[in-house]
Amino acid sequence: MVDNFNASWEGYFSLLGFSKWPHLEVALFVVILIFYLMTLTGNLFIIILSYLDSHLHTPMYFFLSNLSALDLCYTTSSVPQLLFNLWGPEKTISYAGCMLQLYFVLALGTTECVLLVVMSYDRYAAVCKPLHYSVLMNPRFCSLLAAASWVSGFTTSALHSSFTFWVPLCGHRQVDHFFCEVPALLWLSFVDIRANELTLMVMSVIFVVIPLILILSSYGAIACTVLRMQSTTRLQKVFGTCGAHLTVVSLFFIPIMCIYLQPPTENSQDQAKFIALFYTVVTPSLNPLIYTLRNKDVRGAVRRLTGYEREQ
Repeated sequence: MVDNFNASWEGYFSLLGFSKWPHLEVALFVVILIFYLMTLTGNLFIIILSYLDSHLHTPMYFFLSNLSALDLCYTTSSVPQLLFNLWGPEKTISYAGCMLQLYFVLALGTTECVLLVVMSYDRYAAVCKPLHYSVLMNPRFCSLLAAASWVSGFTTSALHSSFTFWVPLCGHRQVDHFFCEVPALLWLSFVDIRANELTLMVMSVIFVVIPLILILSSYGAIACTVLRMQSTTRLQKVFGTCGAHLTVVSLFFIPIMCIYLQPPTENSQDQAKFIALFYTVVTPSLNPLIYTLRNKDVRGAVRRLTGYEREQ
């Protein structure tokens, strides 16, 4: 008789993670810890700098601060548990912890998909509608867009994570992943999960495919405007800000699409772990570097805050 485990807050899951490769666990611990510290440092730097320097009180840096806060929360929702499991023999997570982790990973990931669309619209308004930019992207509207991103993510996650945990799960409780993710949890079910897989596919289309189409549409319009520009200085500024955003979009959406836009299979699970490792650990640490390297606004803000500009 199969042990039904879908409604016990006293139970636990075993996160198998990278236990198939025990010789890699120490190296992974060190590498992941370094990336996590980079994520914390880089994103906190952007949030604090954007808050302290009045020259960065613009829609672009307001949304960038939201993205940094998202990345901080997103990576913290899974990486500390992963580091704990890599360090010691215990690789378990409580049922309540797993449910909360799934909820926040889904919520923050969905929010980021929507926020990246909002940021692409901000770039579209700045490049294609420069004379109306301050009216289009007024502070009230920017706050509403940011709030809509967060609310849509957390609301959608509440529905989707609940639907996932309603599925009866097998008694062995072994999740073949390093964190609680929908495809890995569905593999524990002993009932027909086609409805869940269909729901996952529909949600992926709504929050991955459609946002990506909207982002590419914004950049299609930006490309048309850029081709008509005569100013070399403005061209360089457009390529700098838009290029950084497109890089971030690519680093986030491509791995997500590899995971969520194909049905989970047993053979692809090992590959999925390393792909998930990239978008949960590596991408959040690279985003601050992508936005700050060769960014004159950030360098100017640092000089003003350190007093270097006044000394000059």
